Amino acid sequence: MKSLTFKYWITLVLIAGIWISGCRKEEVPVIIPEASEVNTFVFKGLRDYYLWNEMNPNLTSTNYEKKDSLNVFLNKFTDPQVLFTSLLYKYKEIDKWSFLVDDSKTIDDWIAGISETMGYDFMLGRIGTSDDVFGFVRYVFKGSPAEKAGVKRGDIFLKINDQQLTVTNYRTLLFTNKTYTIGYATIANHTITPSSKTITMTAIEMQENPIQKDTVFISNNQKVGYLVYNGFNAEFDIQLNDVIKKFKDAGIDQLVLDLRYNGGGSVQSSVYLASMIYGTDANKVFARSRYNSGLQAYYTEQFGASSLNDNFTATIEKTDKHPAAQINTLNLQKIYIIVSDNTASASELLINGLRPHMNVKVIGINTEGKYTGSATIKDWDENGNVNPNHKFAMQPIIVKYANSEGVSDYVDGLIPNIVAEEDIANLLPFGDPNEALLSVVLSDMKGMAVTGMTLKSAQMGLTKFADSQDFKPFAKEMYMNPIRKVKSE
Repeated sequence: MKSLTFKYWITLVLIAGIWISGCRKEEVPVIIPEASEVNTFVFKGLRDYYLWNEMNPNLTSTNYEKKDSLNVFLNKFTDPQVLFTSLLYKYKEIDKWSFLVDDSKTIDDWIAGISETMGYDFMLGRIGTSDDVFGFVRYVFKGSPAEKAGVKRGDIFLKINDQQLTVTNYRTLLFTNKTYTIGYATIANHTITPSSKTITMTAIEMQENPIQKDTVFISNNQKVGYLVYNGFNAEFDIQLNDVIKKFKDAGIDQLVLDLRYNGGGSVQSSVYLASMIYGTDANKVFARSRYNSGLQAYYTEQFGASSLNDNFTATIEKTDKHPAAQINTLNLQKIYIIVSDNTASASELLINGLRPHMNVKVIGINTEGKYTGSATIKDWDENGNVNPNHKFAMQPIIVKYANSEGVSDYVDGLIPNIVAEEDIANLLPFGDPNEALLSVVLSDMKGMAVTGMTLKSAQMGLTKFADSQDFKPFAKEMYMNPIRKVKSE
């Protein structure tokens, strides 16, 4: 009887359990919102192209191959810029160059050399141990407000809008005003003294011509071609080719290439200039590329291993800005190149790429030490169309370069053959044989021993403090143009 009663209650409990379970509401599945198009673009762009993608676990996590998991991760970020920098490798320490913009026109203008500027490049120096700062003009853009106002290389100034420049106010005075008045100064008896001369300038949007100066002169019974080239801008490749033709027609014996203020630019323009200097044998390697492992394998499989090389070339390719052109080459076996710590990326690529093929004599101080290049990445679809729903674009580091002998990773810069530094208190015009760095080159050409010079700035206790290029967007970048698109999942 007890057994029946027990079975009876067990049956009731089971029936009740089934009834209660059936009365419960069905569980609603969790719906994870789609991540924003911009965040998805940032993640996939860095995952596919970024040189150091394997150094960030989020970019290589197999978990994020699942759409929901990726959306959960991306939805943590309301600001695409924060997402972007979080995915970079040791941002501002190792990767100091990758950037994201909310309007791709920003990158287009930078590549074209277009900016809002008064049109002069300058450096600031500190006066002794004081907080006072002085400025000195390094060069002036052709056709700029500064050129029209009479600003010249070597000009010295102490004041902006009648205020003495100091270590605490120079950013505000020089980099936030579109119009300001410069108060000039002079150097006499080892002292910087304000003068009564002032000029007022207003910034305009303009394109900088990187070909600062080209001339041919005689030194030690030799014809010397001298070129000051301040940026590898593809829009000026034809003009640069014309300068080389002028040197070739003049029958120069020596070439001095002044890259002391050249922070880089187009890789392709660097290849063209190398070909103009050395030769156009397309079988010889100028530079070798190295991408992240996935991109390296993709390019090798799709285009062959040789596609990772940049060879010398005989032709400047046609663009929407200029027709194709045959390269004028000097076929030189030796070149003098003037450098400084402002010499970076595509400039260093040129020097490093030429060294295995010819005698490259470098004069100056150690260069910047940037052997990596970036590329413009936009939100393309499979047909190469850009997403019309946003204007974001990125310029991540995607490649590192070596020369034909495998030399790369020059983190401390390229070391000059002859160490020399320009005198910030005595900047003479470009091409003046007495100008500090050019005079060293000419002395070496004559076979004279070059000894260290006592700089006037050192005697006065003046030290470099800041550089206008430090505040120039995307300075010292090297970019590939165009990039081959990879298929993104």
